[in-house]
Amino acid sequence: MKTDTPVTIRRGDYAPPAYLVDEVALEFRLDPAATLVRARLALRRNPAAAPDAPLRLDGEGLQLVEARLDGAVLPPDRCRIGEDGALTLLDPPAAGVLETLVRIAPESNTALSGLYTSGGNYYTQCEAEGFRRITFFPDRPDVMSRYEVTITADRTLCPVLLSNGNPAGSGLGDGNTHWARWVDPHPKPSYLFALVAGDLVNVADRFTTRSGREVALNIWVRRGDEDRCGHAMDSLKRSMAWDEQVFGLEYDLDVFNIAAVSDFNMGAMENKGLNVFNTKYVLASPESATDGDWQGIETVVAHEYFHNWTGNRVTCRDWFQLSLKEGLTVFRDQEFSADMGSRAVKRIRDVRGLRAAQFPEDAGPMAHPVRPDSYIEIDNFYTPTVYQKGAEVVRLIHTRIGPAAFRRGMDLYIARNDNQAVTIEDFVAAMQEASGIDLSAFMGWYDQAGTPELAAEDRYDPEARRYTLTLRQSTPPTPGQPAKRPLPIPVAMGLLGPDGAALPTRLAGENAAQSGTRTLLLEAAEQSFTFEDVPAPPVPSLLRSFSAPVRLQGVPREQLRFLAVHDSDPFVRWESGQQYAASVMLEMVAAAQRGEAPGFDPALAEAVANTLAAAEADPAFAAEALSLPGEGFLADQMAVADPVAIHRVRQGLRAEIGRRCGPALRAAYGSLAETGPYRIDGRSIGRRALRNACLGYLVAAGDAALAKAQFDAATNMTDSLAALSLLADAATPAREEALAAFHARWRGDALVLDKWFSIQAMADRPDAIEAMRQLYAHPDFDLRNPNRARALIGAFAAGNPAHFHAESGEGYRFLADAVIALDPINGSIAARLIGPLGQWRRQAPSRGALMRRELQRVLDTPNLSKGTFEKASKALL
Repeated sequence: MKTDTPVTIRRGDYAPPAYLVDEVALEFRLDPAATLVRARLALRRNPAAAPDAPLRLDGEGLQLVEARLDGAVLPPDRCRIGEDGALTLLDPPAAGVLETLVRIAPESNTALSGLYTSGGNYYTQCEAEGFRRITFFPDRPDVMSRYEVTITADRTLCPVLLSNGNPAGSGLGDGNTHWARWVDPHPKPSYLFALVAGDLVNVADRFTTRSGREVALNIWVRRGDEDRCGHAMDSLKRSMAWDEQVFGLEYDLDVFNIAAVSDFNMGAMENKGLNVFNTKYVLASPESATDGDWQGIETVVAHEYFHNWTGNRVTCRDWFQLSLKEGLTVFRDQEFSADMGSRAVKRIRDVRGLRAAQFPEDAGPMAHPVRPDSYIEIDNFYTPTVYQKGAEVVRLIHTRIGPAAFRRGMDLYIARNDNQAVTIEDFVAAMQEASGIDLSAFMGWYDQAGTPELAAEDRYDPEARRYTLTLRQSTPPTPGQPAKRPLPIPVAMGLLGPDGAALPTRLAGENAAQSGTRTLLLEAAEQSFTFEDVPAPPVPSLLRSFSAPVRLQGVPREQLRFLAVHDSDPFVRWESGQQYAASVMLEMVAAAQRGEAPGFDPALAEAVANTLAAAEADPAFAAEALSLPGEGFLADQMAVADPVAIHRVRQGLRAEIGRRCGPALRAAYGSLAETGPYRIDGRSIGRRALRNACLGYLVAAGDAALAKAQFDAATNMTDSLAALSLLADAATPAREEALAAFHARWRGDALVLDKWFSIQAMADRPDAIEAMRQLYAHPDFDLRNPNRARALIGAFAAGNPAHFHAESGEGYRFLADAVIALDPINGSIAARLIGPLGQWRRQAPSRGALMRRELQRVLDTPNLSKGTFEKASKALL
C-alpha cells in the first residue's frame, strides 16, 4: 500500500543490480492458507555494480521462517527486513548460496499478483513485480537466472503440477502428497516465473518444428471446458509455423503449456514454456463466442507465443524498456493476423483501436512517451502508448528500411542479444546496422510523448507540369514536455488524376517515374517535395496504410469524397469516408449546441448505398466502411467535448440513414443471412459483420422487431449479441424479455455473462445510472473478478459516454465509488478503471469540476494503493 510520499522511479537513475543470481532452486509445499516456499539462490557480486552496493532482496507480504547463508543460519545482526518488506543482508560475501524459507497465504491474495488461488487451483502472475510476493529475490528484469522448481501438493486436490521449462521428474511424497520437478534450461528474469497446480484437464496436441523436433502442446482448463479449446490450439500451431516461416524462430523447449484461469488481471502472460491465460482468450464455441472472440483468441495466443523470443529469450533491462518487448511483439502479432486474414481490414481495426485508446491518452494528463521517464507504479505503464504506439514505432522502422532489411535486423538483434536483458537502443542499433540507414532520429518517437499533427499544402504549375507538396508537422505540448522537436515521419503516398486513376510519380532529380505507393520521409518541421511530369492537377493520397501514427488535418471535404471512391489504397478509402462523416457530424454537433436543428448531408446516404452496392467483393471492408465514426473519436476532435450532443447527433444520424437507405439495407440484410453451419473464415465473419451493421441502421430507424426476430432465431453468439445490444438501446417491451432470456440461458457461463453485464452498462436508457447501481448489486456481479469488474464498471465509463458524463455527475460518482471499493481488493484493476476521470480537461467547466471532485475524493481515501494514487494525483495536476 502507498505511503504518504510514494517513491518515484526514474529512468535516469538506473544502476546495475548489486548481485546476480546464476541458479535458483525453488521448493513449494502448497497449502491455500500457508504455502511454504524454500528458495536457494546462487549469488555473486555483479562486477558492473558499485563495489559497496548492498545485497537487497525484494519482498512483499512474506513471513520469513528462516534464512541461511552457505548453510549457516543468519543471525539477526546480519540481515533485516525493511518497512517495504525487502530483505537486506549486511556485510554480504562476494559469492554464496542464500537459502530462505517463507510462508505465504495464496487464498488471501485478492490482488492476483504473485501466487494466488482461483476455484481451488493455484496460479501465479509475476509481471511486473509479483515474484517478490512469492519469495525474497532481486525482482528486476536484468537479473536472469536458471530455475529448478519442485512442487509438492495434495495429489487429490492438485493432480496437475506445472512450472516453466521441461518436466524433470515426479513421484509420491509423504501422506497423500505427490511432487513434480521442472527445469528451465534458459536463463530468465523473475517476472517470467510461473506455477500452476490443481484439478485441471489438458487438451493435447503436438507440433513438429522445422528442424524435426517434436513439441508437446497442452492447454490446461477446468473440467468441462475441454471442448472449447480447439481454436486456441489451432491458433498456437499456426503461430509456431508462422514464426518459423517469417522470422526463422523455432520453439526451444520440449513442451509448451497454456493454463487458463478466470481470475486474471491481464489478458495473458508469456511465462517461459507455461503461458497463463485469461479464460476469455482460450475458451470458444459457436454458441458462446462472438466473431470478435475468435479473432481475439488468435491474436492473443500469437502474441504470447511470439514473446518466446521477443521478450523471453531477449528481455528488457529495466521496466522503462517495456515497449522493447511489447511494442515489438504487438507488431509481430499484427503482421501474423494480417497474414491470416484481410490485411486491409486488420490495419483499419488496429488504427481504430489506436485512435480510440492511445490518441486520447496522448492528449490527456497521463500522456507519456513510448519509453517513459518515470513511474510510481509500473503496472500503470501497461498502456496503449507502450503497446499500440510502440507497435506503430516498430512499423515506422519497418517502413523506413523495408521488410528484407527488417528481417536481417531481427536476426541480428536476437543473435547479438540472446539470453540477455537489453534496451530499446539495442533494437534500433541492430536495425540500423542491418539496413545501413541512420535511424538515430527515430529514437525521438520513443522518448517524446504526444501525437504529431500533419498538415499538407500543394500547388500545381500547369506549364511546367510540376506539382509541389508541402508537409508540416507539429506536436502539442504534453505534461513535462512543453516543447517538441520534429520527428521522422514516413508518409506513404500516391497521386490520383482527375479521373481517379493512379499517376506515376517522379520526384525532382529522379531519372524514372515510380508506379503505385511511394514513401516520403518528412524529417523537418516543414518540407516540400516536387514532382515532375504531372499531366494534370492531382489529388494527393497521404498516409496509405496509416504509415505513421499522426493526425492528418485539413483535407478538404471534396478531396475526402474523391479519395473514398477512387483511391487504390483500402485504408485511405476507409479513412477518407470516416473523416468526411466526422466533419459532417461535428458540424451537426455545433448546430445542436447552438440550438439549431442539425441538417443532413445526402452524401452520407449516398456513401452507404455505394458501399452496399459493392459489398460482395469484400464484405468485411464494407462493414468497416458502413460504420459511422465512434463517439470517442468525435470527442477527440473537439477542443471541448460534448458527449451528450455527440451521442444524440450520432444516434439521430443512424436513424436518418436507416430511413433513407431502408430498402437497400433491408435487401442486403436479407441476402446476407446464413444458410449453412457457422464458420469462422474471413468471408463468413465479414458477411455477419455487414449484416449486423445493416441491422443496426434498420433498428435505429425504428424496426426493433427485426432485432427481436434475429435474437430469437440466432444460432451463434455473434448474431445473438448483436441483436441483444440493439434491443438494449430500444424502448420496447422486447428489451427486458430478451435480457432475461439471455441471462437465464447463459448464467452458468462466466464469459458470456460478462457480455450481458457489458451490454447493459453501455445501453442508452434514461435511468442508466440507477441501472448501473442495480447491476453492481446483482447477485452475479463480483467485484473481485477482474473480468466482471471490467465488464460492468469499465464498459460503462469508457463505452457509455453520454450517461457517464451526465450533468448530475452521478456517472462520475459511480465510478469513484467503485474504484474506492475495489482498490483494497485489487489496486491494479482499480488504477486501470479510474482513467476516464482523468479526461476532465476536455469537458465543459461544469463537468470538469465534478470529475475533479471525484478524483480528489479517490485521492483522499486512506491507504490508497500506489497505482491508484499515481493515476489520481497525476490526473489532478
